[in-house]
Amino acid sequence: MSSRTVIRGGLVITASDELHADVLVEDGRIAALAASGTPAAEAWTAERTIDATGKYVIPGGVDAHTHMELPFGGTFASDSFETGTRAAAWGGTTTIVDFAVQSVGHSLREGLDAWNAKADGKCAIDYAFHMIVSDVNQDTLKEMDLLVEEGVTSFKQFMAYPGVFYSDDGQILRAMQRSAENGGLIMMHAENGIAIDVLVEQALARGETDPRYHGEVRKALLEAEATHRAIKLAQVAGAPLYVVHVSAQQAVAELTRARDEGLNVFGETCPQYLFLSTDNLAEPDFEGAKYVCSTPLRPKEHQAALWRGLRTNDLQVVSTDHCPFCFVGQKELGRGDFSKIPNGLPGVENRMDLLHQAVVDGHISRRRWIEIACATPARMFGLYPKKGTIAPGADADVVIYDPHAEQIMSAETHHMNVDYSAYEGKRTTGRVETVLSRGELVITEREFTGRAGHGVYTPRSTCQYLL
Repeated sequence: MSSRTVIRGGLVITASDELHADVLVEDGRIAALAASGTPAAEAWTAERTIDATGKYVIPGGVDAHTHMELPFGGTFASDSFETGTRAAAWGGTTTIVDFAVQSVGHSLREGLDAWNAKADGKCAIDYAFHMIVSDVNQDTLKEMDLLVEEGVTSFKQFMAYPGVFYSDDGQILRAMQRSAENGGLIMMHAENGIAIDVLVEQALARGETDPRYHGEVRKALLEAEATHRAIKLAQVAGAPLYVVHVSAQQAVAELTRARDEGLNVFGETCPQYLFLSTDNLAEPDFEGAKYVCSTPLRPKEHQAALWRGLRTNDLQVVSTDHCPFCFVGQKELGRGDFSKIPNGLPGVENRMDLLHQAVVDGHISRRRWIEIACATPARMFGLYPKKGTIAPGADADVVIYDPHAEQIMSAETHHMNVDYSAYEGKRTTGRVETVLSRGELVITEREFTGRAGHGVYTPRSTCQYLL
């Protein structure tokens, strides 16, 4: 028996259009849109009617960069797939793409199986996986082909973290050459990790141990140098490239130059680089540890270049790099040595609201908000139009968003499993009211009504910007 929901009276916003329309949901998918108040819309009947008068009706967010339960720095990211996807739903995100990890000496398959086991039956919203490639060898390269065929179509490599995730230039080139053949997309953490390790050692020898030195040793020039090098390696390999968590204006300039040359190079930034800065890293009493992530927060003057890049499409995606560690017991591992502070921030619940605040503040338009948070990440990672839009045939991942509600972000009210908020006390305008995931209510008028296990693994096609 079919189930029908009709959402009436809202302003439907997608990456391309804004229209006052009713939305008919049937059996988990968008069945039709019709202008509100027209005979066609009025004729619809349904078991459930949601009144969206005065609200936005937007696609569920697609967060293409999360790390639930990631082992790092001797501990684990504090959000499980259950708590993290529940928090994502609270924040209006209905799909995450997390990272399965290949450990050195092990196969890609082992890593993917391990992450499937972590997520299976736990998620409140749909999920997919990228694959972190830590050990490039002939077997790994062959496995990349198989993973692309089964819907894991993007591979992350690191120019940072020597001895952990790091790949040298030869390994990167080989993986890029393979992706050029199999249609995969290489995602790059672009920082010169070898040089950074030298600067870390020298800083600690000078007694510079506070969190703020994390930002000082991970220099913007070393992000730009690595970005430039990754672009050139991709050019040599004839492969596309997606640079993750861009934070430095010099790195944006490298991406802009490459795109002006017509290269298939894409860039992602994150809310923390748009709203936070090195001022946060310098907070006293070790509070700066809350803001330790890599790439690091930059001085405020870098933010203008990031906003400009988002407006000019030299940056295409805003993801969170959600990788939370509690202040007590986890961030504290780095007291007296900033290099031992686990790298990562919470944010999966905050992204859609912060980007709506950017609309309110005039940085981006409403349609660009949806484009960089929903449609483009879905297209970039082979999920569109199943995800990322409101159109007939798409999954009914829909958010009813109140653009006038006021809220104050706080650890006391958020739902992420972490003991602080990176945006504590920040006032924002706009708030998620109701969320549907494949037609099922996950958040109902500010109450969680979803369940662990509703979310399913979603295989992906290849990057749709390369077709």
